[in-house]
Amino acid sequence: SHAEAGVGGADWIEPLMRRESYVALLVERPAVQERLLRILGAAKWAARYLIQHPGVIDELANSPMLSGRFNAAELESELEQRRAALQRTGEDDEEALLNTLRRAHHAEVFRTLARDVERRITVEQVADDLSALADTVLRVTARWCWDHVRNRHRDAPQFAIIAYGKLGGKELGYGSDLDIVFVYEDDDERAPEVYAAYVRKLINWLTVKTAEGDLFEIDTALRPNGNSGMLTTSFDAFENYQLRRGSNTAWTWEHQAMTRARYVLGNAQLGTRFDGVREAVITAARDEAALKNEITAMREKVRAAHPVKPDRFDVKHSTGGMVDAEFVVQYLVLAKACEHPSLIPNLGNIALLQRAEEAGLLPEGVGRAAASAYRELRRVQHRARLNEEPTQVTPPALSAERDAMLALWKAVFG
Repeated sequence: SHAEAGVGGADWIEPLMRRESYVALLVERPAVQERLLRILGAAKWAARYLIQHPGVIDELANSPMLSGRFNAAELESELEQRRAALQRTGEDDEEALLNTLRRAHHAEVFRTLARDVERRITVEQVADDLSALADTVLRVTARWCWDHVRNRHRDAPQFAIIAYGKLGGKELGYGSDLDIVFVYEDDDERAPEVYAAYVRKLINWLTVKTAEGDLFEIDTALRPNGNSGMLTTSFDAFENYQLRRGSNTAWTWEHQAMTRARYVLGNAQLGTRFDGVREAVITAARDEAALKNEITAMREKVRAAHPVKPDRFDVKHSTGGMVDAEFVVQYLVLAKACEHPSLIPNLGNIALLQRAEEAGLLPEGVGRAAASAYRELRRVQHRARLNEEPTQVTPPALSAERDAMLALWKAVFG
């Protein structure tokens, strides 16, 4: 049967049988049953998600769900209504709020998963929707969490969250961790202590496993000063670090990361200031030869850390894989954005490769071909992860995509 293909035998039936309403749902609604079996048979990750969060099966009874897309405003107002209902009955303790956030997040992830498995939305749309969902959940969690900070010294925090990596580039996948940095701008003498307590609580709210599971894993390694640094910094310290003022300054790889960074939530003035710092970093005058050397050396380092057998092609890490395109784009942005402002916006690798070609920075056709290849490699990677399979193929599979990437690398780095 379909289900057997999904997950070994009947693991998924047991949590369902404990809840009679699901059994009734499946017996009375053959269409729901069929949809469930299709999802279970289509992808191991989906089946595992159902076992962890059986409550999401309710979503399958909602027929129009598959034709929809994630709606941030709707989710946010729904969450605020749920919180208001809990407040009216005095049940809005931390645990109830955490579980409310988790249930809503898991249901939305599952909706996207169902649309994805049914091929109703593209891989890019999946990433857009998962990224927008993460933004929304972060925004609501940050707002609710502030009300639970002891000794908070103002009604609204003067604070922002900056995203890097996959969330920054809106390329989030299922179960991706979040690369985020926390900054505040607040002259109050209590500020450093209050925001430090706030961020600790916020990370706990996002990562702690309750009866309903967790929300995200958080990677805070990109914070200024690396792991030894404070979890949260004043915006001035962040700006000085990025713009290389003073003795404690950002490295080239951190400026590479800045190409994919974006303001996610918080004080609007801080968002505007962040965009200014990002633009200043990206458009700073650079020694292009030195930049080339640093970026190609960093590419070697990443390759060495992810060895691939000679007879295999890893869609991400092999020469001619996705990382090549990422490094090329980072180089082009850092080297050329000062002369070509079209490269400044954080639009993702596909759009930036096309723009670089339009700006004459890549030979005709090379950028477009690499953009298409990147899209296809990403699709293959996405499908493999969904089915918990290795992201490697045996050549000659994907050799056209690999050649397009190699041509891109050669055009830029020689």
